[in-house]
Order: sequence, then structure tokens, then C-alpha cells
Amino acid sequence: MVKLCKVCWRHCALAEGNYGICGARKTVNGEVVCDNYGKLTSLALDPIEKKPLRHFHPGSRILSVGSYGCSLHCPFCQNYEISMPSDDIGYRLVSPEELVAIACELKDRGNIGLAYTYNEPLISYEYVRDCGRLIHEKGMYNVLVSNGTASLEVWEEIKPYIDAMNIDLKSFSKDYYRDTLGGDLDMVKAFISEAVKTAHVEITTLVIPGANDNDEEIREMASWIASMDKKIPYHLSRFFPAYKMSDAKPTPVATVYHLADVASQYLEHVYTGNC
Repeated sequence: MVKLCKVCWRHCALAEGNYGICGARKTVNGEVVCDNYGKLTSLALDPIEKKPLRHFHPGSRILSVGSYGCSLHCPFCQNYEISMPSDDIGYRLVSPEELVAIACELKDRGNIGLAYTYNEPLISYEYVRDCGRLIHEKGMYNVLVSNGTASLEVWEEIKPYIDAMNIDLKSFSKDYYRDTLGGDLDMVKAFISEAVKTAHVEITTLVIPGANDNDEEIREMASWIASMDKKIPYHLSRFFPAYKMSDAKPTPVATVYHLADVASQYLEHVYTGNC
């Protein structure tokens, strides 16, 4: 029996035992499940500013966790070893109860909760939901670092537990999202539009030479963000060569600063990163 996965825009049709494009969701006993549930590849206590979040409990630290798989196939991915998983990827199986216990043990080191990051956490939203519920019961916070490529049904599942998010807005071109990233701009915009209603949201754009490093596109993105709230923090991050774009050149620092000035014409809080 073929089942449709409804997490992202693709709606992958999965026969029994088959994986979706993300490499993490599959059909098991006639139901689509996240096969990477609790399979952690990364675990680190990070500064909250590294997510990046500048306006959510600055100066604090947060336990950051990641699994494997992703709903996009960005050619510049810096975490491609886990976002584009192979058959022999290593992981540690950690239940929600075990993860929350670790988070609580790190309170004395400044930990304020859990950040779901490194790969795309929304493809295993069930794990985010289950851990998020337990973290809230402990009076701690949940942070999501995401590409925003997920249905609003997924957002409804996790919305009660997400306190803050950093969402990638990688471009304002539908063609670039579809042809280069394997994504859907409209889905990302819809996700952001809903997220800002209930969570603290900051937005990041990786500035890539020849792709989105022009005034017009940054102006369009900043104007759209401002139409929701001029106070939403916006991060413009410098690109460095990685993955399938290892031969590309880094974004000139001057370009990032210039585009930050462009975005600042619309938004009150614009930050540069990797400069």
C-alpha cells in the first residue's frame, strides 16, 4: 500500500519500507513515520546567539540536538554529512525522557532548554513535539532552527511547545527554491507567517554570490518581513564554500554589510553573520 507523506510540499508517495526524499520518513506497517525518531547525530551546549537568536534570552546557553535528513537539498549545505545521510551514518538513540533529563542536568551550566537544529528538525516533528511537551513541564524553553519547509498541519502539532525559532528564508525566487534547493517558497512564507503569531521568530538569509546577493531581492525579503512586523530580527550571513559549492568564492564582507544597510531601510533589527 502506498501512503502519502504530508510533512513538506512534495507529498512523497511511499510504498511499504520506502523512504521519502528527506531520507528520514518512511512507510512502516501502512503508516508514514519518522524513522530517525530519537536518533541523534549531534548534541552540544551552545550559546543562544549561535542559533542565531539575538532577542531571545541573550547570554544564555541551550542544549542543541540534531538527527539526520532534510527536506531540502541545498548545494551549499554546511551539515551535508547528516542532512544528506548515508546508510552507515552514526547516531545515538535517545528517548525524549532521556534527552530532557540531560537538559535538566545542564541547568547549572546556563542551559535554558532544547534547540532542535543541525539537520531539519521538522521532518521528525513527532520527536520535537514529544520532547517539547516534557521540556515545558520542566519550565524550560524549546527553540527550533528550521528551513520552514513544512505544512501548517505540522506547525499545529508543535505550536504549543515552540517558544522561539530561527527560520531560513533562502531566497525570494520561486524558481531558485524549486530548481536549486528542491523547495517551495510559498510553503516557507506560509510557515513563517503562522509562526510569528505565537512564537518569537528571527529570520536568516545566507547571502550567496550570484544567487541572492542583489539589492532588489534583499529589499523584497526585508519588505515582506516588515509587513508582518518591523521588529522581527533579520540575519544576513556570509557564505563560505561547502558541499557541492566547494569551489565557489566566499561572499565579500562589503556585500553583506551593504545588503544589511538595504534591509535596515525596512527593519529595525538587522544583523550580519560570519563576517
